[in-house]
Amino acid sequence: QVRLAESGGGSVQAGGSLRLSCVASASEDFYTACMAWFRQAPGKEREGVASFDKETQPRATVADSVQGRFTISKDNEKNTLYLQLNSLKPEDTGVYYCAALAPRGRCHILSPDLFEYWGQGTQVTVSS
Repeated sequence: QVRLAESGGGSVQAGGSLRLSCVASASEDFYTACMAWFRQAPGKEREGVASFDKETQPRATVADSVQGRFTISKDNEKNTLYLQLNSLKPEDTGVYYCAALAPRGRCHILSPDLFEYWGQGTQVTVSS
């Protein structure tokens, strides 16, 4: 079983920054070997933002839409996944979700259908 708890969302102006955190509680390490961030804007489908897979090189994958602005990282000792959001734009507004456990070797695909465990989400609002 896995529990994921996101935090760090908020309201910022365009150009600002936020740091999201996702604390994972899992009974076995393999549940959190692959973790990812997704986001969902109102009226839109859930979109993959970035993934972190400790079993692959490179470990991090970042979606083209946020490449160069968002950075994913993980503190294994704290079992916490981070997403640093820089140069935020109004189109980055949405609920950001943490997810865990995708089939081996497929973490980087960033498809929400592949992930088994989800957090409650944290709201990010970027004003122009």
